[in-house]
Formats: sequence, C-alpha cells, structure tokens
Amino acid sequence: MARRGKKGSLSPEDRELWGKVAKTLTPLHPDRAMELKADLEKITADEPTAPAKPPKTATAIKAPAADKAPPTPLPLHQLEHRYRRKLVRGVKAIDARIDLHGLTQHQAHDRLRGFLHQAQARSHKVVLVITGKGSGDARAYMDERGVLRRMVPQWLSMPDMRAVVLGYEEAHANHGGAGALYVRIRKRR
Repeated sequence: MARRGKKGSLSPEDRELWGKVAKTLTPLHPDRAMELKADLEKITADEPTAPAKPPKTATAIKAPAADKAPPTPLPLHQLEHRYRRKLVRGVKAIDARIDLHGLTQHQAHDRLRGFLHQAQARSHKVVLVITGKGSGDARAYMDERGVLRRMVPQWLSMPDMRAVVLGYEEAHANHGGAGALYVRIRKRR
C-alpha cells in the first residue's frame, strides 16, 4: 500500500478506490436532504448547553451493556416443615434420586444438570441428590474430602440453575443425612 504524503491526503490508489465507491452511491432526494439538515440544526439548537459527549471508543461502546443489570435470579426456598416431615415418614415419595459417588467434579456436574433438567421435564417435585460425606482418608490432598458434598450446593445455587431448582436442603438421616440433599424442582414454565 502506498504511503500518503500529507496528513489527510489520499494516495493515488486510495483516490481511485474512493472514486469507484462514490460512483455506487445514490444521492439523497433534495427534499429529504433539506429535512435532515433541518433536523440537524434543530438538534444542535436545542442542546447548546449540553456537555459534549465523549468520543466513542471501545470502552465507551461497552459501557451501556454494563449499565444493564442482569436479570435477578429466582430465589431459593427451603422445604416447608410439614412437607419435609412427610418425606421423612414416607408419606410423600421422593420422585427420583441420583448417586454421585465416585464421580469427578466435572462428571458429577454434568450428570447433575442433566438429571435435574430431566426431573423438571417429568414434573417431579422433589429429588434426592446423594453426594456422599467424603472419605475419612486423612491423607486426602489439601483436605479435599467431601468435594462433591461442598460443590453440589454451590452448583444448585448458580443463577443458571434457578430456572430448575426451587430450593434444597440437607436430607434426613433416613435418606443419607449430611451426604444427601433434598432438591425441590421448579415447575416448568
């Protein structure tokens, strides 16, 4: 590409290219041009005291998107006391259960998401998620016992899961105690 001589001047190649582009343009109808000119004059006359807008840069373009607050996730709820008591006694059935023992975090997360979406599609109300309590192995690296037990509640609380999960809480000892969670499934909309 040829270098330009002075600032603002075009090289011969650029001038030729601009000439080709200019030939493809259709001029505005004179009436429409006058309307646009009048609109522009009206806008500039109405806002003489308005502060000058900063030039549009990459950061200025991204700023409006940052102003929009993301939609607030739906709140999580605990089981009602009576409903929980009926679950423990067996009066209300747990609709489905998943056991995440022996899975890696990645495998467990994928299976849990699929399981919960499937439970919602089947109109389940309460499911049991068995995480396990973690091994009692004192040699676990960096005290990483019970990783799924810690991670599953975090996954259930994530904003993208709120459309599926209505709430969760630790299961009764009959259903696994600290190594399991009752998860309420939100009705499909």
